[in-house]
Amino acid sequence: MLGNTRVNVTLSRIDAIVERGNCIEGVKTALDSEDYESAAKFVQRFLQIDSKYKDSGSDQREQLFESKKQLEGIAKKKLWAAIDQRDHPTILRFVRLYSLLGREEEGLQLYVGYLKKVIAMRGRMEYENVVELMEQGVEQGNFVGCLTNLFKDIVMAIEENDEILRGLCGEDGVVYAICELQEECDSRGSLILKKYMEFRKLARLASDINNSPNLNLLAGGASEGPDPREVELYVEEILSLMQLGEDYTEFMVSKIKSLTSVDAELLPRATKAFRNGSFSKVIQDVTGFYVILEGFFMIENVRKAIRIDEHVPDSLTTSMVDDVFYVLQSCLRRAISTSKISSVIAVLSNAGSLLANDYHEALQQKIREPNLGARLFLGGIGCIKTMVDLKPNLAY
Repeated sequence: MLGNTRVNVTLSRIDAIVERGNCIEGVKTALDSEDYESAAKFVQRFLQIDSKYKDSGSDQREQLFESKKQLEGIAKKKLWAAIDQRDHPTILRFVRLYSLLGREEEGLQLYVGYLKKVIAMRGRMEYENVVELMEQGVEQGNFVGCLTNLFKDIVMAIEENDEILRGLCGEDGVVYAICELQEECDSRGSLILKKYMEFRKLARLASDINNSPNLNLLAGGASEGPDPREVELYVEEILSLMQLGEDYTEFMVSKIKSLTSVDAELLPRATKAFRNGSFSKVIQDVTGFYVILEGFFMIENVRKAIRIDEHVPDSLTTSMVDDVFYVLQSCLRRAISTSKISSVIAVLSNAGSLLANDYHEALQQKIREPNLGARLFLGGIGCIKTMVDLKPNLAY
């Protein structure tokens, strides 16, 4: 029995030597015919056999490794040439060889580097186009479109290359790609936001608002300062940029969390790349400007509502009440849409302060007006009359 076992082991070693020899010849023949896929498969098969019989075949191993080194050099050279020419099919062909050659991590780094290069080039072209329009004096720079296309390129790069990324390094390859491409978001995305703030002169505008005279709601006439209509335009633009950033971040973080077999150390790093990166920090600056502009818009429009207050026929209140609460509601809804607690709290605090102080004083002043009660009483009578007229119709 023991003899049979030894015979079987010896025969297996002989078979391994023969098969390794076939692999060596196969690699050389495939290289001569430029059939690099077959050459890589022969290398892979040799390495599988060699892992079982490392104590023999040193000469064969040396020959194979020499051919393997030659194949790796060819693959790398042709891959770099394809990357320079942005020849995507050829890039895919040669990057797949890295898995067969046991160099998956190197292949992943090269392929993700190529994706970053493509996204960076497209992002730079979009950005330079917006900057050129700015320099030409175009009032509506398409910063929202520029940022949208950047995010779209990053997301599509991850989604469309999911198979090749997993083929190289599994789900860890997907997370690695997400983290690397996020660097492009941090660099190019931050530039877009900073250029937008420069374009709209938000720092100077915020300074003018903060340094303006006390915005007392009871002050007569229109206030000096920025045009509220222009400010509202900027607020809407800022909200669009903030919403884009929030949607992109939520999508990518959820993508990471959906992966089930990722290295435990990669998840915190990936999440941190989104929450604490330079793009996130610039978004915080933009959010600060939003709060200032929204507060100014709120005060100015409440001031206007009080200034143009008038009696509304058949109403229990003057126009000021509906107009003021409409303004507050609009501002608060916008703040909630940012999905940022700090923005909501700041705008809500401003609204509460307006109601408790200035708006309350305006109401008190209105109440002291002569004959106000009589006018509102007549408005109430009108409301009752309308209800009485409608009652027969409602019965049917």
